Amino acid sequence: MLETSARLLRLLSLLQIRRDWTGAELADRLGVDARTIRRDVDKLRQLDYPVHATTGATGGYRLGAGAALPPLLLDDDEAVAVAVGLRTAASGSVAGIEETSVRALAKLEQVLPSRLRHRVATLGAVTVPMVGRGAKVDPGVLTVIASACRDRQRLRFDYRDHTKAATVRSTEPYRLVHTGQRWYLIAFDTDRAAWRTFRVDRITPRSPVGPRFPPRDPPADDLSTYTSRGVSTAAYPYRGRFVLHVSAEEAAERISPSAGLLEAIDERSCRLDAGANSLDVLAIHIVLTGFEFTVLEPAALIDSIREMAGRLGRAVDAAPRSPTVGKKRIA
Repeated sequence: MLETSARLLRLLSLLQIRRDWTGAELADRLGVDARTIRRDVDKLRQLDYPVHATTGATGGYRLGAGAALPPLLLDDDEAVAVAVGLRTAASGSVAGIEETSVRALAKLEQVLPSRLRHRVATLGAVTVPMVGRGAKVDPGVLTVIASACRDRQRLRFDYRDHTKAATVRSTEPYRLVHTGQRWYLIAFDTDRAAWRTFRVDRITPRSPVGPRFPPRDPPADDLSTYTSRGVSTAAYPYRGRFVLHVSAEEAAERISPSAGLLEAIDERSCRLDAGANSLDVLAIHIVLTGFEFTVLEPAALIDSIREMAGRLGRAVDAAPRSPTVGKKRIA
């Protein structure tokens, strides 16, 4: 009996990990035969867990939505990750989720074993959250998009670009990417027959979602780099490439993925690709990083920086000098 109960808990845990399982996969994971899996599924159904049989060439099982949330079976690292994530969400970039995150965290910490509660408390005690300045995202919109990505269902939505122009997009959503300040959706735009990156705070989904679509090869193996390039460089009419005379790790402390794409050269230098709406803005952007740099391209940007340096020099020469005593400036 104890062995059966333990196996049921393991089966429930597997059904929570991903959406669809074949009977053969579950049997292999649990070390039993297909008949035992069918009996265990029937026992879960008797306990009011909505386990659905799926049709198709191989068939299988899926844990559906029920009248109440079933127990979530988390290992130690998953439990700590959820608790830390809820703490972070209390001051994150998802609008309206702060209070509900605190309530969920209180429930989770109440049932955490003491060893895990100590780990979560330690992380909380030494962590100072910084409230992001990025646009807030409706959690309901995130949920709709995430579900469409998971289930490979077409998604139509109203979209506002940076000029506030509105369009209707028909997409095959692939992944959500969070840069730390903003959420982005990577999706295949079926009308334009091309991959696109959309800011989620500019998306208003239309319901219902569309039919399922067959998987495509993703636009890149490294979606983080792909998104960074798309939102920091490719989206702008003027683009520049620079060498920063600091390590990529130090540069990343000041330059977010949405502000530029960093690539290490060696331990003391890295390459930065960035974009802007004008050469002057691009010049100011690189200067404000505070790092020593060399412009690789375009040549027009070098001329723009020279002209800007001349204007700044003339402005300083024309300014009255501050009175000084010896070499010390009077405050």
